[in-house]
Amino acid sequence: MSVRPLLALTLLSATPVFADTHDAGLSYGPRPAWLIGQMDDGELKTKLQSCLGQTPSRTDFSIGHRGAPLMFPEHTVESNVAAAGMGAGILECDVTFTQDHELVCRHAQNDLATTTDILLTDLADTCVTPFSPASGDTEASAECRTSEITLDQFRTLTPKMDSSDANATTPEDYQGGVAPYRTTTYADGAHLLTHAESIELFRDMEAKFTPELKSASVDMPHDGFTQEDYAQKLVDEYKAADVPASDVWLQSFDLSDIRYWIENEPEFGAQAVYLDDRYEAFDDDEGEIDPMDASTFKPTMQELADMGVNYIAPPLWMLVTSKDGEIVPSVYAEEAKAAGLNMIAWSLERSGPLSDGGGWYYQSIEDVTDNDGVTYELVDALAQDVGVAGIFSDWPATVTFYANCMGL
Repeated sequence: MSVRPLLALTLLSATPVFADTHDAGLSYGPRPAWLIGQMDDGELKTKLQSCLGQTPSRTDFSIGHRGAPLMFPEHTVESNVAAAGMGAGILECDVTFTQDHELVCRHAQNDLATTTDILLTDLADTCVTPFSPASGDTEASAECRTSEITLDQFRTLTPKMDSSDANATTPEDYQGGVAPYRTTTYADGAHLLTHAESIELFRDMEAKFTPELKSASVDMPHDGFTQEDYAQKLVDEYKAADVPASDVWLQSFDLSDIRYWIENEPEFGAQAVYLDDRYEAFDDDEGEIDPMDASTFKPTMQELADMGVNYIAPPLWMLVTSKDGEIVPSVYAEEAKAAGLNMIAWSLERSGPLSDGGGWYYQSIEDVTDNDGVTYELVDALAQDVGVAGIFSDWPATVTFYANCMGL
């Protein structure tokens, strides 16, 4: 089924919250009010409470991270319809490629075992690591890649919530393991997307685009398909759809991809987003990167700007720290701002409940993270003090509400 009829069917069958993706039909749902209710009393809480009756409007400050995967299978039609229905002005398709070098929306080239039903189909034979049951101290495992199947085969798969059961002894059991703060309620009937279909879908919903070029799990070139071919094909699909470069924020963790776009597709390269994961270069012996130590930023922020990079996107915790019980900008954020770099933060509402410090995404402010109301304290610090251009979220209504309330 093509995307346009599929979109129509999806909207007709959606719950009232997501029944219309135009501004007149947008809805925050109950989550923003619930988060505000968890906040400590203060000026910010009072301000947000005053906006509880406001009419939602779409905002580019709110970015759907893989759609709305807190409740919907990521990178599906339904996940993105939900995100658009919550006012996300920009939507994401993480892009990888199939065996026949067609571009599809998946968070990783090798995630099919946890995001689809491939292990329950005949395509399980294509998995580079077949399902292995849990035994003793060894966890269940499998690895299945889009690069091992054609586009036609990819279309036969059924998406599911990203999960796996480490204790599984059968492929059927391995389908479980969904985090308790997520849900399978909206998983049935979800539909996968190619990158080209995501362009059509997002445009139909009046949203803009932030595709991420994912690292390949296979050696490149792959059957003659080079990294440069891969980066160029991503841009070419926007050109073929007559999408203006100003509506597209290309993303990559690989700085060479960013530089390729800057040099070869300057209109698109001007908004290319360098997803900064340089903290991963610090192993246990060297220690984690310190967002308060500018000497750990190599290349420096100014060097990035001199390369033509205009956007940088690190995880939430890299942009903030805590001081005297308050969330404040990190040196990392101050250095980026001084170099004139636009900052985008990822990814809100990916940690689950925040009563125990918030986990990986909140590690630099864990000492002040003790309840879910801290979500809005962090959003406020990122927006007002750090000055980010947008925030990725697994449930975009949260960011949309804040942006509408503050007039962003």
